Amino acid sequence: MAAVAFWFRLDVRRRWRSLLVLALLIAVAAGTVMTAVAGARRGATAVDRLWEQTLPGTVLAFTIQPDFDWSIVRELPEVEALGTVIMSGYEIDGRPALDEFMPPPGDTELMVALERPVVLEGRLADPERADEVLITPAFEKTHGKGVGDTVTVGLYSPEQIDTLQYNFVWFNPEQIEAAVDAGLDPDHVVPASGPRLEATIVGMVRSPFYSDRTRNEAGFVIPSAGLYAEYEENLIGGRRLAGSSALVRLTGGEAALPEFQESLIGLPVRLENVAAPLRETRDVTGFEAASLYVFAVVSGAAAVVLVGLAVARHVASAMADLPVLRAVGMAPRQSCQAAALGPALAAFAGSLLSAGAATVASVWFPVGRASLVEPAPGVDVDVGVLVPVLAGVPAVVAAGAYVVALLAGRSGETTPATRRSLVVTSTAAAGAPVPVVVGAQLALEPGQGERAVPVRAALAGSATGVLGVLAALTFAGAVDDVVGNPARHGTVYEVEAWVGFENYAFTPSVEDTLAALASAPGVAGINNTRHDYVSMGQNEFMVNSLDPVGEPLDFVVLSGRLPVAATEVMLGPQSADEFGVGIGDTVMLRGTRQVELAVVGLGLVAPQDVQHATGALVTAEAYDSLFDGFSGHVGYIGLEPGVDPEEIIPVLYEAVSVVPGADIGIQPLDWLHELEEFRYIRALPLFLAGFLAVLALGVVGFALAAAVRRRRQDLAVLRALGMTPRQSRSVVVTQGGVIALAGLAAGLPLGVALGRTVWRQVAESMYLHYVPPVAWLALALAVPVTLLAAAVLAAWPAQRAAKIRIASALRTE
Repeated sequence: MAAVAFWFRLDVRRRWRSLLVLALLIAVAAGTVMTAVAGARRGATAVDRLWEQTLPGTVLAFTIQPDFDWSIVRELPEVEALGTVIMSGYEIDGRPALDEFMPPPGDTELMVALERPVVLEGRLADPERADEVLITPAFEKTHGKGVGDTVTVGLYSPEQIDTLQYNFVWFNPEQIEAAVDAGLDPDHVVPASGPRLEATIVGMVRSPFYSDRTRNEAGFVIPSAGLYAEYEENLIGGRRLAGSSALVRLTGGEAALPEFQESLIGLPVRLENVAAPLRETRDVTGFEAASLYVFAVVSGAAAVVLVGLAVARHVASAMADLPVLRAVGMAPRQSCQAAALGPALAAFAGSLLSAGAATVASVWFPVGRASLVEPAPGVDVDVGVLVPVLAGVPAVVAAGAYVVALLAGRSGETTPATRRSLVVTSTAAAGAPVPVVVGAQLALEPGQGERAVPVRAALAGSATGVLGVLAALTFAGAVDDVVGNPARHGTVYEVEAWVGFENYAFTPSVEDTLAALASAPGVAGINNTRHDYVSMGQNEFMVNSLDPVGEPLDFVVLSGRLPVAATEVMLGPQSADEFGVGIGDTVMLRGTRQVELAVVGLGLVAPQDVQHATGALVTAEAYDSLFDGFSGHVGYIGLEPGVDPEEIIPVLYEAVSVVPGADIGIQPLDWLHELEEFRYIRALPLFLAGFLAVLALGVVGFALAAAVRRRRQDLAVLRALGMTPRQSRSVVVTQGGVIALAGLAAGLPLGVALGRTVWRQVAESMYLHYVPPVAWLALALAVPVTLLAAAVLAAWPAQRAAKIRIASALRTE
């Protein structure tokens, strides 16, 4: 062992830079893999961990009947717990912030018997105090107010609530009638004229119901039950017209939903399955976790190849120097141990660094949708990941290095004899300058013994880097296309004109109103869309009517065709997969009535507040056979190219002003919230590209430096024969250029093909309209950027080559 330690001390003095680079490469590789795997494990379980801790609701029950008695529902056998929420509004710090508040609880069941949130900071609000509120994490990020700060809650007067003079989340037709009777606009938001109170933020919470929906939301304020208890008329109105809803936890969960629906027959109650979005969130977090696992596997495989080649080259170089010690008594086993000791210790140091980096990085995980449902954000030490990596990486590197040393020792040489490169031979035969020939030789011919150059590692690193970056940028270009082209996920219109809600029409004549809108300049076409929910088994989804006004909208059909008869339906592909049906099958849908329809197509039909790949599209006649009314009645307005949705709103209002009594709401479509997952998956390949680029640069840079160090005698001979320092620099620059060109030749086509293949799989799994992506900018810049990177990496080794002391190098030789 003393001989091994002696050799290691000598070797460290000569190769400390190589060992440092090797340790850093291992730290980057292992840290990246550990972070990705730990993040995937954490994200994949986030929904289940939140579910287990919070007693979440199963359905949200709505009614348009004012002052409905929810005790009738509470006593049903399927109900485990029920808590009421008041469907009203209030101001926050003077803002009628519809998107910044949660409806206040109407009793103390919420947050106790069901939907009991995890407390991220502070405590739960006292249900007997009106001046305590809770917030979600996004509210603090958006407004800079956290636990201990105060917000001003402005309440509306009972008259304002009765006449709908506030930003509402739900309304009853009686409120509209009350507003009309009072000569008021029922959708006119005025400053709150009721009591104002300073409420203290006492906690930050998270549960399936009380949570941020996307990372771009402003966050929510959640009042305590004490607010409604003390200011009842300011929330429900003097005539109690605002109404309430109920969050219900079913004893049997979603499986009990059909029985619960049967029990509600005859009651004026509609249901929204609030467990389904959480199930969809679980699917999304599963996809995110799978993406991270793929990222980890690809990163790990690339690291094994690139770092493994670097380890093998270091061991082979050490074995080339060890015959001197073997001649004076060092055993073959000791020679292998001595050659493997340096990489093993570098792997141990790199593993320690990677474990620390992964622990620090856990603060930013989980990512994507999982970050919105993580019940315990912050630092997380995943022992199940850290310990195997800490123990496994040094052991694998040590074992691999020992095997390489053993094979090299048995063969009697560090590198087998190699044939001359055809490229080098052809270049020399063509009469190319000596620096070009020598540079190509260093890039393509490894050599033998102690002068061997890590050619394979450099070529593999270059090709892997180009391939990874091109694949990632091709993939990212596809995501950019989705973000910039909403039709890729089924959005074929830009403006919504709401003409009715919950069987209440906002205009005396829907036909005249939509016809007036269709005649406005800039409008390409309108679909007269009525939508409502149907059930199929225990699942619910939305059905939209296909009823064009003017030019039909170009709905995205993935396969088959649009329905044309009253007996046909086009399903969203996700709904079709859930039900196990396809084109040519029939489905039994139950709305007001039960109707059997033939599936003639699969396409993207859902409105933007619903999953884009769910739902169904039917003809107006088929819709009438299913329903007696509608949940929503909207004109989906498609615009001509180049028309700004914001700028056309006044034009549309002017066009509809010719219809007497039309009091509709027109708004541009906010479809960006649909893209949250796409933005997340766009980041992963870019991170992977950066990781592969770092590894590739490290391996190629190591190869260039090693070539100058190991071939310094050859370069000295050439200098003695007349090569100038400038030509010596050219040798190394040429070497880098040849390595870069070889990487481009292999990596460009494979990178584009890989990026397209991966995107096709993602598009199909996320039910997107696949269009082959082409990253034109990346392709245009690939060659100059790669050659520039090679030139930058070659700069320092080239300078060393130009400064070789000829006499000293030849004397060593």
